[in-house]
Amino acid sequence: MPITQSAKKALRQNIARRTRNLVKKNAYKKAVKEFRGFIAEKKAEEAKKVLPLVFKALDKAAKTKVIEKNKASRLKSRLSQLVR
Repeated sequence: MPITQSAKKALRQNIARRTRNLVKKNAYKKAVKEFRGFIAEKKAEEAKKVLPLVFKALDKAAKTKVIEKNKASRLKSRLSQLVR
């Protein structure tokens, strides 16, 4: 456990950031999984409707550095190829 005031504050900050990051990470993973599910079930129309939401979740995760910018763009590229 932290002893100094600054270490205690750093721990609080770390916990808050971790929870925020996990929320964004789970959001983009859930969106990608839902999209891939539609593709697997051959439901192209639903997949096209969900794709902007997936892009939004990926962009938010990349913007706050939960994932790398290049990973987000790579996933967006691969997912949009699946629609075609």
